[in-house]
Amino acid sequence: MRKIITIFIFTFLFALPAFSAENKTELSSGQTVYVAIYSNVFSGPKERPQNLAAMLSIRNTDLHNQLTVSSAEYFNNNGEVLKEYAKKPIIFAPLASHHFSIQERDTSGGFGANFIIKWKSTKKINPPIIESVMIGAGRGQGISFVSQGKVIDENTK
Repeated sequence: MRKIITIFIFTFLFALPAFSAENKTELSSGQTVYVAIYSNVFSGPKERPQNLAAMLSIRNTDLHNQLTVSSAEYFNNNGEVLKEYAKKPIIFAPLASHHFSIQERDTSGGFGANFIIKWKSTKKINPPIIESVMIGAGRGQGISFVSQGKVIDENTK
């Protein structure tokens, strides 16, 4: 019995750092984030496109510090810039949010559309949540889903 208790204690002590590291937030002073936008999806045996409205959401998750979005470029299927949504820097107060919308009838992005978001802060903070929400209700069927942003560059300035 003593051997079982000893094994349990050692297992618990060595596993504890793994669990605590999982909950630790990685702070950052800036990132470049890729976010997929699905302006249409294909359905049915004939793969007919169903257009979707999309919203890009940026949420400052830091309780005490602001961040600045310096760029929000929208790209099409071929990797060409269609529009810069942040024509001037956008400052987010702590816990503030902002969104950009792409209307359902706007199919210029194609099935591979995406945003590249660049944000920065004067000090290391909790990174923002950056995601897209797509929704459509064509042909009597509703569809909605979310796409999470993916950090593609950690700005070290």
